[in-house]
Amino acid sequence: MKIQLEACTALDAEELYAFELENRLYFEQSIPSRGDDYYMPETFKQRHASLLQEQREGTSFFYLIKGEDGEILGRINLVDRDVTTKRVELGYRIGQNHTGKGIAKEAVRLLIGQCRKLDIKEIQAKTTDGNIASQKILTGNGFQQESKAVEVELNGQRMMLIQFKRTMLD
Repeated sequence: MKIQLEACTALDAEELYAFELENRLYFEQSIPSRGDDYYMPETFKQRHASLLQEQREGTSFFYLIKGEDGEILGRINLVDRDVTTKRVELGYRIGQNHTGKGIAKEAVRLLIGQCRKLDIKEIQAKTTDGNIASQKILTGNGFQQESKAVEVELNGQRMMLIQFKRTMLD
């Protein structure tokens, strides 16, 4: 499936809100909830505007993963940019109806290309020890596992968060 990354804008708020609502329960099976208030229209708009401000400031970068027809398939982000170390944290989520199609792997590959343009030298990412698909996406894109150091609780279950890192080669 051919995909493209598009930087988030204010014009995306309504469609992105619908995507998040549609996939809320699916996402909350594998990552902590963003809380009920996130899904209230006004709160969502305010948070979206705040993220766009971070993007304008260059501390974070938010992209929509879109299919050929322009439908949002997922989102992928680079957050907490450290301008001194040129390090960012990667996060992504693919809608339930679009998993298992190689979309996340391709989106991460495309985002790595963006990192070169943004002068980012290191990308960090975390996933749970049980999320084998995400681990394969990261390692398939050149990430190396760093540790299994952090124990967390998700939906009443204790699990380990695994830290990955990808260093950009010049």
